[in-house]
Amino acid sequence: MLVATPVGAQQAKASSSAETVADPQDGTQTTSTLPVSIEKIKAALKQPAPTLSLRTVDERPTFRVQILERQKIEELLATLDFRTAPAPAGGLYGYEMQRQMFPAVDNPLRQPYAAFNQAELLTILVENLMGKYLGGKALSAVTKAEREHAQAAAREEVRRTVAEYCAAQPNGGAGIVICNTEASAPR
Repeated sequence: MLVATPVGAQQAKASSSAETVADPQDGTQTTSTLPVSIEKIKAALKQPAPTLSLRTVDERPTFRVQILERQKIEELLATLDFRTAPAPAGGLYGYEMQRQMFPAVDNPLRQPYAAFNQAELLTILVENLMGKYLGGKALSAVTKAEREHAQAAAREEVRRTVAEYCAAQPNGGAGIVICNTEASAPR
């Protein structure tokens, strides 16, 4: 009785039809209003199932990998301007005036490296030579190591993405070339 009250309170939909339903307990037939049509369900079940399209089985998945790595050292070196020397104190005109008024021949302590002794001059020479001849090789070794690390990380990301793609395919991607373990191994 409690169950029948809410069901009876519902309004029947316009598309529903009166159905004759046989009561299995006593064998009597009653007419009831159902929200669905049993005849429509039977007709739909008798129709053949739609065929599956296998066009996408032969399609190869398209992956695009793009590595964006900031070239920190190269960008920094590109911004430096080595063509000009730093401006002397007092500007170019003040430097020229000092050079004319106090020539370096007459004033040996006014020469560019006069403040350094022989050992300090040797240290400056060695530092400049190492920077010029060994600095480029060290810089290229560092950038090469960073590039190899970025490539290894990109390969691992592609391998992981392909594995996720293959796992999402029916049958674990069986029949798809990229999903074969030999084809997806890094080269």
